[in-house]
Amino acid sequence: MAAELPIPIFTSLDKAFPDVETAAAQGVRFNAVVEEYQKRFGHKPSYIARAPGRVNLIGEHIDYVLFGCFPAAIERDILIACGPSVPGSGTSTPSAHPPGGVKAENLDPKYKPQSFVPMLKSANGPSAAEEADAASNVHAETAWHLDIDKRELRWESYVKAGYYGVLNRFFASTSEHPAPADLLVTGSVPSGSGLSSSAAMVVASTLAFMAVNNKLDGVTKGQLVEMAMENEKRVGVNSGGLDQAASVICTPHSAIFVDFFPRLSAEPIPLPTPRTIPRAVFVCANSLVVSDKVVSAKIHYNLRVVETLVAARVLALRLGQSLGPTERPRLREVFSRWLGSPELESSPEKVKQGLERFLPEIEKLRPAPEGRKAGELGVTMKEMVEWSGLSEEQFHQVYLSWVDVEAEYFQLYKRTKHVITEAIRVLEFRAVCLAAQAAPDPLPESTLAQLGALMNASHESCATLCESSCPEVDRLAALARASGAYGCRITGAGWGGCTVSLVAEDKVEEFIAKVKEGYEPYRALEGEKLREVIFATKPSSGAFVLKLDP
Repeated sequence: MAAELPIPIFTSLDKAFPDVETAAAQGVRFNAVVEEYQKRFGHKPSYIARAPGRVNLIGEHIDYVLFGCFPAAIERDILIACGPSVPGSGTSTPSAHPPGGVKAENLDPKYKPQSFVPMLKSANGPSAAEEADAASNVHAETAWHLDIDKRELRWESYVKAGYYGVLNRFFASTSEHPAPADLLVTGSVPSGSGLSSSAAMVVASTLAFMAVNNKLDGVTKGQLVEMAMENEKRVGVNSGGLDQAASVICTPHSAIFVDFFPRLSAEPIPLPTPRTIPRAVFVCANSLVVSDKVVSAKIHYNLRVVETLVAARVLALRLGQSLGPTERPRLREVFSRWLGSPELESSPEKVKQGLERFLPEIEKLRPAPEGRKAGELGVTMKEMVEWSGLSEEQFHQVYLSWVDVEAEYFQLYKRTKHVITEAIRVLEFRAVCLAAQAAPDPLPESTLAQLGALMNASHESCATLCESSCPEVDRLAALARASGAYGCRITGAGWGGCTVSLVAEDKVEEFIAKVKEGYEPYRALEGEKLREVIFATKPSSGAFVLKLDP
């Protein structure tokens, strides 16, 4: 299984990237980071940790309820040059790096240099921050504490989040102290674009601190994904693991079908586009509406997490499933219990058939129209508590004590319908890709049309049921289809960010020109500025560490 493979550690870029041209182009960038690191810190880095962004081809807002998704890593990435600090070199002094102390700088001048030191837990008991971590189900048994303010988004918070996980895993129960470290960060994944810059930052940070402390041996890709998932919760986002899995596990030329039940698994699925007539590529287009999961979490991302969790409990009760007062099942677990045949979980084809049979059961979540305004499918907090079968105090403890959410109506029915139909679309997308591998050459253009139709349906569901789109993204998606895309959908957490379109390779330039003309925020952009916001991409290799010569 791909998740059980070790984290790649390379000593040269020609082994890290799939072809000579890519390795040569990346070599210029990696060398520039090494040179700048030496200027700033007075010594060479020992490693460069690299983690790519990702584009989710289909399967949005279903990973945190344990249904499978279909992402691919992209060529744009985060790099962190790192090494143990050398007292007295450059601007460092012996006192500048206490045990485990970090100096972190960013090549982007808008991000100011930062220094921080992990602190041992006080003998007087946990701090307020540690108690908050415990309440949010983030591991609190660590002997270390780093101050991360979830109310204010700061670039170094993602670096700290990665460090926290390394401290927790490797230094909680030993007398060993982490090494002081110097870090230099750079990246080409646009922040807030829906291409998962935050997960790439956390994955790269986790890798960097593991490398500096010689903790890479024996750690699998799946374990790194799990660490990064927990680490990103430190900045206030209840991530489901899709972004981290794509950044860590993906391979060149393939997407992955990543599943989270009954445990994390990842299946590389070659995309059919190189064998089609015409060939096709994926084009990412940034709406330029900045979407940040942390800043708007209580009304967007975290709210969807809570809505699906409560929906799972209510549906389970209405299906006759027995639940304890503190039990908090997710929709995939409720579905699995409903199936009643564990062996079906091993076959995606049979899971798809089961989901299609399960779909009518969602109607049990549709509220009665009496006493509510026309067309309103949501429920109030009071109704939601009543439906849960819990007391108000129990409900708050189980569903709200660990997260901050805000809504007038909670959309249990709509969110669940999105989850189940989207899970079916993911499995259909997978089936089309696999069928293409077994088909004779050349593949018909209808294969691309099938994939495009699934992408279009996914966007419609994201916009109307999950309600994770926004007017600008909807306009960009409609424009992409009108400009010749086989299909287009929002990708990422939503409420801004990027679309991903399936486009004939020989029509990419024409497609981009039409989108540029039709999407007003693009009209004044030329050259590199335009390429920053709309670009074709191919699947990239996942995260790795480059070990540099001493």
